[in-house]
Amino acid sequence: MVEGYRIIGAEMSPYSVKVRAYFRYKDIPHHWVLRNAASQAEYQKHAKIPVIPLVVTPEGAGIQDSTPIIDRMEELFPEPSIHPDDPVARFISMLIEEFGDEWGNKWMFHYRWARDVDQRASAGRIARMMAPKASEAELAAFAEQVRTRMTGRVWFVGSSEANAPQIESGFQEMLGLLEAHLATRPYLFGGRPAYGDFGLWGQFYELWTDPTAGALIEGNAPNVLAWIHRMLWPRAEGAFQSWQQIAPTMMPILTKQVGRMFWPWTLANEKALADGAEEFSVRLGDHVWTQKPQKYHARSLGMLRAKYAGTPGRKDLDMILAAAGCLAGMLA
Repeated sequence: MVEGYRIIGAEMSPYSVKVRAYFRYKDIPHHWVLRNAASQAEYQKHAKIPVIPLVVTPEGAGIQDSTPIIDRMEELFPEPSIHPDDPVARFISMLIEEFGDEWGNKWMFHYRWARDVDQRASAGRIARMMAPKASEAELAAFAEQVRTRMTGRVWFVGSSEANAPQIESGFQEMLGLLEAHLATRPYLFGGRPAYGDFGLWGQFYELWTDPTAGALIEGNAPNVLAWIHRMLWPRAEGAFQSWQQIAPTMMPILTKQVGRMFWPWTLANEKALADGAEEFSVRLGDHVWTQKPQKYHARSLGMLRAKYAGTPGRKDLDMILAAAGCLAGMLA
């Protein structure tokens, strides 16, 4: 048995830093291990699929996928809880976590690989992370390989010339909405970090570290920037707020971003997978979005639906979700 948990991840992985921030908040003893520095034997022993983060428990068990990792650790370390007592706020936090993981990743991946300046910065960082002892010439060649590989994969999140305007205008709208919401509270759901903070923050942290998106954040959203910094080492600064307290600035996020963009895409993606389609199109607001279906999202949608089904007394919640455009399809 080893002392503490081991989080095998990477600084440029939103899901890795999401889990690390959670462990820091809970003050769970752990070691942060870079993927390229981890023992290949250890990784292969515990990783069922080749992704990060991978958490290795003191008992020698492996846990993967950031959301199940946090769910499992919350069972083991329930205090301080990351779930508001208010059942409406509690589920909205879970919905924001899913939105961050599955829609926020589109902003992050697109901005990281859409422009030359971001491609060069990101590829260089990845090359240095994976080959810290390489010469400058070797790093340059490796960075170019990384750049070629990653720019060829942007289709996975739906980044394309046709979708780029939607992705970028959507991110900038979200940045403004989030700036307004965080103007009067340190975290999304009040005085302490909630489930939704970790999922959304992982994407915003990565966006902040890249040139183009980072400039947008630093130049336009001081409250968001402070939240990004705060979530690196989150701590309880007060109590969770009720839904009534956060609704004035959270409801626009739910309506304009989750209900108008993410949820229609979610259901269209699910249908495309069920139909065995190679590609699907869906109208999101005033534009048509086209991409190949994402298989993993069907699994995460199932987890969200299970959490919704387990929410007691859903009358008030259903009214809010319906008003935001997120109720249809919440039950399979």
